[in-house]
Amino acid sequence: MIRPVTSTPVARPDEVRRHNRTTLLRLLHVGGPSTRATLAAELGLNRSTIKTLVDGLAEAGVVEEKVPRPGRGAGRPSLLVLPQPHAAVVLAVDLQVEHVAIALVGLGGQILGRNSWNLRGRMGQPDEVITHVIESTAILAGDLDVTPVAAGVSVPGVVRRADGYVHEAPNLRWTDVALGDRLGGVLQIPIMVGNDAEFGAVAEHLRGAARGASDVVYISADVGVGGGVIAEGSALRGGSGYVGEIGHMVIRPDGRACYCGSSGCWETEVGEAALCRALGLPEDTPRGAILFELRELGRDPEAALSRLAEFAEWLTLGLINVVNLLGPQLVILGDLLTVLPEAVLRHVGAEVRRRSLVSRAVGGTRIISSALGADVKLLGAAEVAFEVVLDSV
Repeated sequence: MIRPVTSTPVARPDEVRRHNRTTLLRLLHVGGPSTRATLAAELGLNRSTIKTLVDGLAEAGVVEEKVPRPGRGAGRPSLLVLPQPHAAVVLAVDLQVEHVAIALVGLGGQILGRNSWNLRGRMGQPDEVITHVIESTAILAGDLDVTPVAAGVSVPGVVRRADGYVHEAPNLRWTDVALGDRLGGVLQIPIMVGNDAEFGAVAEHLRGAARGASDVVYISADVGVGGGVIAEGSALRGGSGYVGEIGHMVIRPDGRACYCGSSGCWETEVGEAALCRALGLPEDTPRGAILFELRELGRDPEAALSRLAEFAEWLTLGLINVVNLLGPQLVILGDLLTVLPEAVLRHVGAEVRRRSLVSRAVGGTRIISSALGADVKLLGAAEVAFEVVLDSV
């Protein structure tokens, strides 16, 4: 039988140039300053092509070339290609239960300026938060003399990625808030709204402890608990963006009632209230007091293991489920869990590796703390915003 001949579409030269330009810019944005020779090797392009791309970006003011600081090596140093932060600026918003932080972030990931405020009473209602974000952004952008071209907004809740619709953010007491449309309608820029744990995973993968790892789970443990997943190098987002509500896997069927309607969810055993109970503190203890108690406990490893034994067991059980289900190379603990005493973190990691079938199969999943601290979700929001920007810079 004679098979029909099919043709493979051939990319036009301008499409190839645009693709190479975007790829080079993304490499500089995430990886930082680099020489032309290194860029050529990383991208698999010849030096003349790299020269054309770099010269074009430099002429447009997107990058510049500088001689590095004098070193000890002999010979003339190679010029470094540096992304120019003000060539593209995005707005990053980190909306949490008790406060909001915003930042204007330039190309290359540099935070150019920031602002934050606490949420009290009416300040936490959607209308108030949206208004304050818009007003604060205008003031910050005016002070810095920049104009953001896109925005990323991190929300502790269930978010539809297509339009930034917040279906439910229980700890904020938000339901059915068209956050993306409302912000976009005023700011007139693309708005990318997503779950805070997903944005944390993106930040750690690109700029934090998970650089170089292709399969990662980031655990956000604040008032609630969520998870962000990097699978084979890309964010796992699920249908319409609904993925990562690992805080609501049931690990203790006879446990405490959860706001989601179930009982014994993981976050009822490892969220902020559970950590307060483990420390012998009232559940409404201020965050600063919780952090102080954890740091003080970290000075005595034996006491830490004793007082947090039950908490550590519930944390371990949940992590075993996460590792068995998703098979990550790396699990990163964020928010309150970053302050767990080192002895407790080591114990939990060892138990997960011992008791998880998948961890043993992959050679031992590592359990570590976040490397980016309080900025992790701001940086993640910025990176998600840059996804829609770099093609047009």
